[in-house]
Amino acid sequence: MAKLWAGRTDGNICAVAEEFNSSISFDRRLFAEDIKGSVAHAEMLAAKHIISAQEARQIVDGLLGILDDVNAGTLAIDENAEDIHTFVEQTLTERIGEAGKKLHTARSRNDQVALDMRLYTRNAIDDMSKSLRRLIEVIVAKAEKYQDTIMCGYTHLQRAQPITFGHHLAAYAFMFLRDLDRLRDCRKRLNSSPIGACALAGTTYPTDRQMEAAALGFDEVVQNSIDAVSDRDYLVELLADLSLLMTHISRFAEEIVLWCSWEFGYIRLSDDFTTGSSIMPQKKNPDIAELARGKTGRVYGDLMALLTVFKGLPLAYNKDMQEDKESAFDAMDTVGECINVFTPMVASIEANADKMLAAAKEGFINATDLADYLAQKGVPFRTAYHTVGKIVAYCVANGKTLEDMGLEEYQSFDLHFAEDVYQTINLENCVRRRISQGGTSPESVRRQIEYIRAKLN
Repeated sequence: MAKLWAGRTDGNICAVAEEFNSSISFDRRLFAEDIKGSVAHAEMLAAKHIISAQEARQIVDGLLGILDDVNAGTLAIDENAEDIHTFVEQTLTERIGEAGKKLHTARSRNDQVALDMRLYTRNAIDDMSKSLRRLIEVIVAKAEKYQDTIMCGYTHLQRAQPITFGHHLAAYAFMFLRDLDRLRDCRKRLNSSPIGACALAGTTYPTDRQMEAAALGFDEVVQNSIDAVSDRDYLVELLADLSLLMTHISRFAEEIVLWCSWEFGYIRLSDDFTTGSSIMPQKKNPDIAELARGKTGRVYGDLMALLTVFKGLPLAYNKDMQEDKESAFDAMDTVGECINVFTPMVASIEANADKMLAAAKEGFINATDLADYLAQKGVPFRTAYHTVGKIVAYCVANGKTLEDMGLEEYQSFDLHFAEDVYQTINLENCVRRRISQGGTSPESVRRQIEYIRAKLN
């Protein structure tokens, strides 16, 4: 295909440079956005009497025909085209003749590709947001199911205090809820139209940028023509948001891997999301969770690549900016795939409540409640803390739990202990009494679930 920029030169460059310069292999996915933007541009040109209404109709009909044919598979995108814009414009001209050559009036590839990327990214955010909502809904349903299931809460991966499995799961729902908010915020900032900025300085034609923006669903236009074509900060913001989202997926994946190990045995994963070993027949490996955890580094890399591309670019457009697409596409694809496989995997999780409870009974995780018991009897908390520390050391040395201790043993440490101490250290009571907002009591978890569902709605 002939080059759109042929003129001062004949448009021929050496084969190695041609391949290096080409972007059709990855920007071909922008074909629908390119056509949509071109339709709006043609209609604006006609409305401002820059081209005739008849020419605009020929152009729009031709563009929609190309879109239909590509979608139907009857028209293949030419891999020899320099980019998707070249393919669309030259195919249009082949089909409708001279009118096709007028489409690029008052437009540059610079603002054209800036428009296409904003349209594509907006759609991708909408799709990822819908998928993320489904993941949050699945997590919330699991949290509701297990709001009474007692397990160990951990700090430093050491048993710390009794919580419920529902409480633990709800923590991830809140993380993903913030990720959803960040995606929405990013969408607001990107939803400004760059079209009409042309190469960098605007145009001498009496165009109507607001008309095009409205036709394409934008809230406003980018106010500075140089800014419109020379920055992709919304992509950097998106990849930063996606990196954080992947951090949350990775942390959740790590816990799933731990929980379904023999050492923990807290959950069972469906066979649909595990694999076996080629040599060890007993194995059931959580490969899907591990892959999601591993792909996090890939998205981080995409973010760093994009930051590095933009860090030293003078205004306005530079060819370096072609490098935004592969990193952005890869991050969007990777995150979308991870969410879409993570959602049914989480839905398949079944808790081993007996194993969770047995582990909770072995780690002195009710020690804080024992210290609070003494504090409520009038003992200064720091004194109570040291006393309970000595009791735990005594239990470890004698192979006992706090529940195994006799009242006389307790009173040998402090005479404030009475029979009601055993109700205090009962794990179910420990959980039920944590009624502070955001705490682990079943009632508190129910309120958290209601809050999340209200936010989603």
